[in-house]
Amino acid sequence: MAGAAALALSSSAFSLTSCSNAGEGKKKAGDSRTLNLSFQEGLTPGQTLKEKLDFIESLGVTGFEPGGRGLAARVDEIKNALEGRMVKVSAICAGFEGFILAEDPAVKKLFDTTMREIIVAAGKLGSTGVIMVPAFNGQKPCKPHTQETRDYLCEQLHDLGEFARENGTTVILEPLNRGECFYMRLVADAAAIARDADSEGVKCMGDFWHMKEETSDYGAFWSAGTKYLQHVHIASRGRRKTPGEDGPLDNYVDGFRALKEMGYDKYVSFECGQVGDPKTVLSAAVDLLRKQWDEA
Repeated sequence: MAGAAALALSSSAFSLTSCSNAGEGKKKAGDSRTLNLSFQEGLTPGQTLKEKLDFIESLGVTGFEPGGRGLAARVDEIKNALEGRMVKVSAICAGFEGFILAEDPAVKKLFDTTMREIIVAAGKLGSTGVIMVPAFNGQKPCKPHTQETRDYLCEQLHDLGEFARENGTTVILEPLNRGECFYMRLVADAAAIARDADSEGVKCMGDFWHMKEETSDYGAFWSAGTKYLQHVHIASRGRRKTPGEDGPLDNYVDGFRALKEMGYDKYVSFECGQVGDPKTVLSAAVDLLRKQWDEA
């Protein structure tokens, strides 16, 4: 028995060590890959799109995340505004109507129609993908949380992912905390659903705010790995304000270390409120995140 216990302990220790030092496409710790920051349109100071992009560019931020609502009608506007700039469209933040797990066929059809419109626009803008949540807590009537529902979701996502791939973009599953979403709370949950959807057009993301559900930022990002992680959201970790506005709570080094190790080359995008003057706190947040990226 003692020998078996020793063997089990040894095997467990080996497994943990292996997980922390190996992974698909993993790079040596300390990889200096650039931190690609992005701002959502709604939080960026400025009265016009040009003013917002001027501010983004002034901080050396390279990503711009617009909402999906009405995006199809804005494609030319956004393309023209970005011409000649270093700023590119990162992900598209939802904006569809209805939801994919709706029991009401009319609500599901509304989702299918509006989501595909946004996907087409996202492809035209060179976006990394369109963010979606299968169902928020308040969206009812909703299919029950069962294996059959999960199978149905994967089938629907396969078709949606193939459509996204044909349009040169992806669908990005976003896990949320339990206060907002019953169905998909961990990055690993989203990655597993993306895997089972069996389409290169279905990916997932992590959000540092919602990742309070996780036991480890590092482990959360690596649970998706290089194959599935397509986008990251960031906010302060106490009140969901601008990073840095919650003081010592706003530590992202552990998660950044995973992103650097996997050679993550997509965007870390601000999705947050603000307490202080937007120009001041956003500038300070960019400095803070670059410092923590270097520490990672």
